[in-house]
Amino acid sequence: MQQKQISAAVIKRLPRYYRYLSELQEENVERISSDELSKRMGVTASQIRQDLNNFGGFGQQGYGYNVEYLKNEIGKILGLDKIHNMIIIGGGNLGKALAGYANFENQGFVIKGIFDCNPELVGRKVRDIKIMSMGVLENFLKENQIAIVVLTIPKDQAVQVAQELYGYGVRAIWNFAHVDLNLPEDAFVENVHLSESLMQLSYRLNSRQ
Repeated sequence: MQQKQISAAVIKRLPRYYRYLSELQEENVERISSDELSKRMGVTASQIRQDLNNFGGFGQQGYGYNVEYLKNEIGKILGLDKIHNMIIIGGGNLGKALAGYANFENQGFVIKGIFDCNPELVGRKVRDIKIMSMGVLENFLKENQIAIVVLTIPKDQAVQVAQELYGYGVRAIWNFAHVDLNLPEDAFVENVHLSESLMQLSYRLNSRQ
């Protein structure tokens, strides 16, 4: 049976559902209606129902959603029930900051190593994660089941490194380099342009003046 095509907008909202459901679980809330969840999230109840119906619905009319069950099911959809080994390429300030964020591991994203071409950084550790030379990258990828690579390197290096990663079999890249990576269609790239996000915030401030 052909897999249903899910829109990018729905996929983008799924982590928000997961986050809010996690907060509800921490508050010992066992059940919640789409109307109540709507008020918390600022998304219409109709939108919530439509989004979740893409994956089977999970709720009962007049009964609402079981918070723990729905959170776990969305976690499975997002792949959070699996362990995803990651590496970071770029041992500068951003790479170190990401490596130091221990909450990734709580969600199943385990950073196995950091790589950099700067010999002054090689051998150092961030939270017991060793910074290694780019020269050992290919062998490391072969010997470790790395699912995701995080790029925190200058844009003039990112395109070539991304192409090399694709050649090594990497198909998922979290890209913080300020450049678009043109890789084949079977590669998944999530671009994070920090300055663009800041510009959007600036626009909102400016539009109020």
